Amino acid sequence: MSSPRWMSLLRRACFISGLAILVSVSASAQSSPSTTATTQFAPGESSSSAFQPGFDDGLSGATALRDAAASLGSDGGAAGGQDYGGHHHFFQGLAFEGGAGFNAPVGNDTPYITWGGNFTGGGGLRFSKRFTLLGEFQFIDDKLPGAFIAAGGGQLGNAHIISLTADPVIDLFPQWANSVYVTGGGGYYHKSTNFNVQECCDFEGYPVTVTANSITSNQGGFNLGMGFSHRLGGVNGDGQMKLFAEARYVYIHTPPITQTNGLGTTELIPVTFGVRF
Repeated sequence: MSSPRWMSLLRRACFISGLAILVSVSASAQSSPSTTATTQFAPGESSSSAFQPGFDDGLSGATALRDAAASLGSDGGAAGGQDYGGHHHFFQGLAFEGGAGFNAPVGNDTPYITWGGNFTGGGGLRFSKRFTLLGEFQFIDDKLPGAFIAAGGGQLGNAHIISLTADPVIDLFPQWANSVYVTGGGGYYHKSTNFNVQECCDFEGYPVTVTANSITSNQGGFNLGMGFSHRLGGVNGDGQMKLFAEARYVYIHTPPITQTNGLGTTELIPVTFGVRF
């Protein structure tokens, strides 16, 4: 074979080899993305569809988490609300009062007792805005007329009355800020009438008051009265605290004067100012 002919064949072989290498590289470059895509995405799915289920799952999980948290919060809030509401209603059902004032004698016992002061305190149950049942303690301190003190052999004197009674209170206009109520009840009364004298002296040289004689008795009694109340504050005017002023007629069945420790029945009109809530 001549040299020109051999060179021509060599050039053709080189050309064909280069063309084959170029085609192989091109095919490899075109197949690489397909292989990567196959690795990352399921067959027949685009990139957007491949990521969508995972994204949806994430949203569903977040939504479920938020729903669970909201449910837990609402349950806890409801439980807390019920607990607070239970205490709130419990305390709403309780009632308390305190007051003080003066009292005047009436009836046949005016020769044996005169004016004085009183203190009242109590607590109970509020069944509704209209009806409350109270247990009341009252202490009455009254003076004695001068003639009666002298007849009893004293220089000073007083009458003390301690009572424990059950007394319903009925509000006639419970929706009004200013209202009128009626009350009354009965129970136990202890009365002591004391005749005192002054003797000399204490360790500092001052006269000492000593009880020379005392008349005591334990008996039943009752009271009837009416009062005015003014409700304080509250949301939408539903406050429970009220100022009140009332007057009652008190009848105590103390022993008649013909009996030991008897001065006849006791009748008083205590006037009391206070707060009830």
